[in-house]
Amino acid sequence: MQIKLLCIGDIVGRPGRQILSEHLHRIVNEYEIDCVIANAENAAGGSGLTTQIYDKLLKYGVQLITLGDHIYRKREIVETLQNSDRIVRPANLSPQAAGKEWAVYTTAKGPQVAVVSLLGRLFMSTLADNPFHAVDRVLNKIPADIKIRVVDMHAEATSEKIAMGWHLNGRASLVCGTHTHVATADETILDEGTAYITDLGMSGSHKSVLGRNVAPVLKSLITQMPCPYSLATGDVRINGVIVTVESSGANAGRASDIRRIRVKGDSAQDIPYDSDDGKPNYNNNAI
Repeated sequence: MQIKLLCIGDIVGRPGRQILSEHLHRIVNEYEIDCVIANAENAAGGSGLTTQIYDKLLKYGVQLITLGDHIYRKREIVETLQNSDRIVRPANLSPQAAGKEWAVYTTAKGPQVAVVSLLGRLFMSTLADNPFHAVDRVLNKIPADIKIRVVDMHAEATSEKIAMGWHLNGRASLVCGTHTHVATADETILDEGTAYITDLGMSGSHKSVLGRNVAPVLKSLITQMPCPYSLATGDVRINGVIVTVESSGANAGRASDIRRIRVKGDSAQDIPYDSDDGKPNYNNNAI
C-alpha cells in the first residue's frame, strides 16, 4: 500500500491562508492526498502563528504544522504548542522551549505519519543546537512501527539542507527545506529511498519579495534606511511537493515518487514547470 503526502512551503500572511482555504480541499481530492503538512511560521501577518489561524489551517485541511525561527513571535501560540498534537517546534531549540519535538497523524488508510522540525544554524539569527545531533535523538524516540517520517529543515544555507538530506538518507521518507521562500528544482529520491528537495517554496504573493511588497523592500536595500515592510497580495500561489511513500512491506517508509506542485490562486489551475507560463495575471486587490 502507498500513501501520498502533500507538503506545503511557508504560508505567508492572509494571501497564503486565503488560497489554501479556496483550493486545498480540491488539491487533496484531485491528487488523493492522505496527509497535508505545512510550514506556518509566517502565517500571521507574515511573521508567527496565532491560535485562531492554527485552528483555521486545520479546518482548511492541514493535518500537521511545522514552524521555524519565528515560532514564538505571537505569544498566544505557546499554549497551543504545549497542548496540541498536530504542531511541532524545531527539535534543536532548548529542551525547556515550549512545544513538542515530534508529532504523529494517523491517516484514514491507517498508516501513521511522523513529522520533525529543525532549525539550521548557518546565517540564521536564532541560536539553536546542532540539528544533526537533535534529529538523531528525536528519530530514536519515534516508535519503530511508525515508518513514514518527514523532516522539515528550516534553514538559510542550501549546503546545510542538502547535508541533512544525505544525513537522513534511508531514515526519513522526506527531507524538505523551508525558510527561503523560493521553490528549488532539485526534487529527487536519494539512493536509500528518502525523497528530498532543498526548498518547498512559498504559499503567498509572488508579485513580491518573499511575500512582501516590492517598493519598501527596494527602498530599504537601496537607501539602507529602515522601512516597514507590508504584505503583498498579487499573483498568489501555493508551492509544495507531492510525495508517494510505501506504507507497508519491506519498503515501508521509502519514497517512490516526488513531484513539485504549483497552484495559482486566480486560475485555480496547476501549472506544469515545463511550460511557458506567459505574462502573469496579477491580482492587485487586497484579500
